[in-house]
Amino acid sequence: MSDNTDKGMEAAIQYAKKYLEDILSFFGLNTDIYATTEDNEVIELSVPSTHLNGFLIGQRGDTMRALQFVVSNALKNQGYEVTRVNVDVADYKKSRADRLAKQAEEWVQIVKDSGEPLHLKPMSAADRRTVHKVASDEGLATESEGEGRDRHVVLKPAT
Repeated sequence: MSDNTDKGMEAAIQYAKKYLEDILSFFGLNTDIYATTEDNEVIELSVPSTHLNGFLIGQRGDTMRALQFVVSNALKNQGYEVTRVNVDVADYKKSRADRLAKQAEEWVQIVKDSGEPLHLKPMSAADRRTVHKVASDEGLATESEGEGRDRHVVLKPAT
């Protein structure tokens, strides 16, 4: 069984890589995308830095999310088992996560010093995951509250 899953994952990665490279070629960008997987659940597609970074990232990452959506739907339509895709252009998401992790360490310290819960501003699921991880590594309890665009993290002192 695991042979089939591995073969399926490798085929899905190659399909997603080629699909995104084909989309980018329409914009005149012929580049090799680095493709890998995270825990055999998410296909990671990394587009190297080029003169089209701003265009491909979009305002606050909107275009990257759209590219993820398109590639993910293509995988679903082709019947691949793994359809979760993460597209990163010029390490934009990685840099953003690193900056957010640094900020989260400051928030953690505020909660430790005050002993009071701290409600953060609404943020994306990926950003909330980063904050949850930093806070749990520092021994704080966290939870997400709210719905949709209002969903946010609450940092709570350890009990």
